Amino acid sequence: MIAPPVSSGDQFIFYGLLKQGAASAPAHLDFPRHGEFLGPCRFRGRMIDLGGFPGVVPGEETCHGVLYRLDTARLARQMDEFEGIRAGNPDGSLYRREKTDILDDSDRPSGERAWIYTYNQSTDGYPVLEDGNWPLEKGRPRT
Repeated sequence: MIAPPVSSGDQFIFYGLLKQGAASAPAHLDFPRHGEFLGPCRFRGRMIDLGGFPGVVPGEETCHGVLYRLDTARLARQMDEFEGIRAGNPDGSLYRREKTDILDDSDRPSGERAWIYTYNQSTDGYPVLEDGNWPLEKGRPRT
């Protein structure tokens, strides 16, 4: 199964290594050239500390991220590769790309949706980030 298509102008929620200013952010992804960071946002999920990078799984907690507008859709393929999406092997993919609701200031759906990378492997034994916010300085490269 291939991840659904992305269009120019689509929004993404970044909550870990792809956040603007994150330690160990992938240098090969030229976000300023291909879109614009729009500012902080919130969404529902459960954020897990996977030891150097986070993963979000389904949940009802409020999580924090950064909203990004993608102006050049071809960057999505590179982001999918970075996030370990394997075409033809969804169970073996590290993350999945799917749409989620952006929350307003009252933590209710704003009516806008954005792409988000959700963790697609077992989270057994990993701690939950209770505040739903991954610190920028905590990242380390994935191996």
